[in-house]
Amino acid sequence: MPLLKNEHCTSEDYWNLPDGQRAELIDGKLYDMAPPNRIHQKLVSQLSREIGNYIESKNGSCEIYPAPFAVNLNADDETYVEPDISVICDNSKFTDKGCSGAPDLVIEIVSPSSRRMDYNTKNALYSDAGIREYWIVDPAKERTTVYHYEEDAAPIVFPFDQAVPVGIYGDLAITIADLLK
Repeated sequence: MPLLKNEHCTSEDYWNLPDGQRAELIDGKLYDMAPPNRIHQKLVSQLSREIGNYIESKNGSCEIYPAPFAVNLNADDETYVEPDISVICDNSKFTDKGCSGAPDLVIEIVSPSSRRMDYNTKNALYSDAGIREYWIVDPAKERTTVYHYEEDAAPIVFPFDQAVPVGIYGDLAITIADLLK
C-alpha cells in the first residue's frame, strides 16, 4: 500500500525515510513494507546460506545480499526495491547505497501483505529491468514459481518437496522443504 498516495516521490524521499522504516519506491510511489514473519526469515537465511556456500565452493565472483539491500533496477530516480535475496554477478553494479541495475537472480518470499506485489508488480518490474531469473517462494501455497526471463519462457512451478534448479548456475538445485526442517 502506498505511503504517500498523491505525491510523486524520488530517491531523495526514499533515502530520507525515518530510521527503521522500510519501504520500496516503485514508479515514483513509496510502498510500506510489513515486518517479515519467522518462516519468511528462515527461508531468506537458509536460501542465502545455500547459494552463498555454493558461490564460495566454486570460488565464484557473484555476491549474495539479503534484504534490506537497495536495488535501483533501472538506474533511475523513481524505482528502488529491496528483494528478499539478490544475487549480483557484475561487480560494476555495486554502489555505496546498494546495486545500480538488475541483479542476476532475485528471490522474493511471499508474505500475506506482499502477495500482489510479488506476483504482479515486481514480476513486471523484474522482467522489464533485465533480471535473468526470478523466484517467488510461496510458503502458504508450498510452491516456488521460477521465471527465466532471458529465455522468454513460461514460468515453472515447483512444489516445495521438488528440487528447484538455480538457472544461473548449471549444477545447483535447492529443495525448499529441506530448508524448513
